[in-house]
Parts: sequence; C-alpha cells; structure tokens
Amino acid sequence: MLEDKVCVVTGAGGGIGRAAAQEMAKQGGRVVVSDINDEGGAETVQLVKDAGGEAHYIACDVRDRAQVEALMAGAAEHFGGIDVLHNNAGVHESDFTVDLGVDTLPMDVWDKVYEINLRGVWYCTRYAAEYLKQSTRGPAIVNAASTGGVTGYPMASAYCSTKGAVIQLTKTTAIDLSPTVRANCYCPAAVDTPMIQKYFEAADDKGAIEKALVGSHLIPRIGKPEEVAKLVCFLASDDAAWITGSAYMIDGGSLAWRGSAA
Repeated sequence: MLEDKVCVVTGAGGGIGRAAAQEMAKQGGRVVVSDINDEGGAETVQLVKDAGGEAHYIACDVRDRAQVEALMAGAAEHFGGIDVLHNNAGVHESDFTVDLGVDTLPMDVWDKVYEINLRGVWYCTRYAAEYLKQSTRGPAIVNAASTGGVTGYPMASAYCSTKGAVIQLTKTTAIDLSPTVRANCYCPAAVDTPMIQKYFEAADDKGAIEKALVGSHLIPRIGKPEEVAKLVCFLASDDAAWITGSAYMIDGGSLAWRGSAA
C-alpha cells in the first residue's frame, strides 16, 4: 500500500502512467500527475478525484531541465514532499516518423527519443533526489524500461537502445542513492497503450509486427495497463523494502523462450 505517500508520475496523461496514478490513489497515495498533454493530464486527475483520491496536475516536458526542476519543486510544495517518483514518460520513434529503419531513421527523431526516454529519466531523478532523500516514508523510484531494453525489436533502434540504458541508469541510481532511496524498473512487453497502437499503425505489415510482439507471449494477449500499474505500486511500496537495483519482467512470458505462439 502507498498510504499517504506523495507520488509523482510523469507521462500520466494516458496508458500505463494513467493506470499507475489511479492505482496509487486507490492505495492511499497522493498523486502529482504530470504530462506534456494538458488535456490528458487533466482527465487523469479527474478520474482520480472521481474515485475519491487526491491528485494535482503539473505540466512538464521532461526534455526541458527547467520544467523538470519546477515539477519537483511544485510537487513538494503542494503535498509537502516527494516519496515516490515514477518515471513513466516515454516515446517510440513511430510517434514522430514512419521511417523507422536503423538506416533511415531521421536524426532529429533519434534525438527526441533519447531526450525523453533516457535523459528525461535522469533529469527527473536528479531533481527529485533532494526531496526523496528527505522522505521518512520509504522513498522509491520506479522507472519504465521495456523488454525492448533486453532484446531487440524491428523498427525500434532508438527505443530499444534508450530502454536498455534506463535499466543501467536504474542500477546506478540504486547504488548512488543507497541506502536511503530504492530504485527499480519494470520491463513490459506489448501493453495496450497509445504507443503500441501507433507502432502497429506505422508498420507496412501489421500482421507481421503483431506476431513479433504478441506471438511470443505465453499468455497469448496484449497486456493491460492496470496489470503493469499493480507492479509499479508494489515496487514503490514498503512491501518491496528489500528490493533495489532490479529490473522486473512483466511480459506474459515473452522472454521465457525463443518461440512464437502465433
């Protein structure tokens, strides 16, 4: 449970971030919802409040260092500190282009994916750290990595590279902030989010991409954001008090074998 913990969630305007914000509030957390999409962020806050939870919205582009610093300061001022940071903001190259090959990907797209998926995680960690270290309520960082960070996927050179780096950033964060602040990450396979839908839409052969992503799941379906949110909240909670520096697979069994069920 996350009773009374102040939880900052980036990229909370939809998908896993929204589900995590809702689950955190359900477990008693006070949630700072952040996103670059004001409309989506406001919808998440309203969903939390409609369910009886506490939530506050602060807009933030995680590529912008000043905005990240303001996010953490604003969260701490509004709720009196920060206990949990969920670095969820992330993109795939298909959010910006249909030229997804490693040899055709536009250079500015690579930069955008890096700035959001990796540098943004570091920015948020850096500027939240001072508040997390002051917390007396089991401070924790939970980062969004991906199975793409431990294996390769087609049309995802920037995404997979940055998610692999997030896993390593999580480990070094756990080392540098120990023993006060725990840091872990989770690695989902294909989950029903707007990112996955755009990935499918960008593919010339949608059937082949679906087989590549979903066909390897031993539980033969796309994951649900709510399922991932429960793992996020466990890693953020005191029930995970002796867990740090770890990467957790939540992938329907995808990486347990080398086959395809499709």
